[in-house]
Amino acid sequence: MEMARRPVAARGNVLIQKLASRLAASPVTPNQISLASVLFSALAAWTLHWRDGVGDLLAIVFIQARLICNVVDGLVAVEGGKKSALGPMFNEFPDRVSDSLVLAAAGYACALPGWGWLAALLAVLTAYVRVFGGAMGFAQDFGGPMPKQTRMHVISAGCFFGFLESLATHTHYGLRIAVVVVAVGSAITCATRTWAITRLMNV
Repeated sequence: MEMARRPVAARGNVLIQKLASRLAASPVTPNQISLASVLFSALAAWTLHWRDGVGDLLAIVFIQARLICNVVDGLVAVEGGKKSALGPMFNEFPDRVSDSLVLAAAGYACALPGWGWLAALLAVLTAYVRVFGGAMGFAQDFGGPMPKQTRMHVISAGCFFGFLESLATHTHYGLRIAVVVVAVGSAITCATRTWAITRLMNV
């Protein structure tokens, strides 16, 4: 379990720990928190389609809420002692859905749907390569320039610049750049993780 845990600095945040402690003491389960991350991602996708400054700001809020869920579910499960047999599945599958919702929606919101879907596909592929390495018996590699948190932070930054653009030019260059950066960065991440696996296999 520990080998497959993503290193996240936010786990040491006092507010995050307090939130996790409260949730651990409540009837809420880690799996429910994981599902909540999908709901927040769907809300982010919906507000991105507003294509205005308010939608951009709300998308940032919902994306960050999704990331908080991704941190808290593991804390509640492991440190809170609420692991379940289905925990590993809920730890992975909702993330893939969440990534696809946000990245595809971002592509449509900035009139680059092809790049949005490419970013979503490559985001899922980064996880596939990581889990494949684990299936080969190696420690899962969470490295690379565009892991999950970085992807969402880049899109959040694109939304913030989109908000600024909405006040002046009504363009979407910030979000366009963000979507392309996520796609390219995810491709590089897939390549670096694959290369790391081949080196471990002594090929």
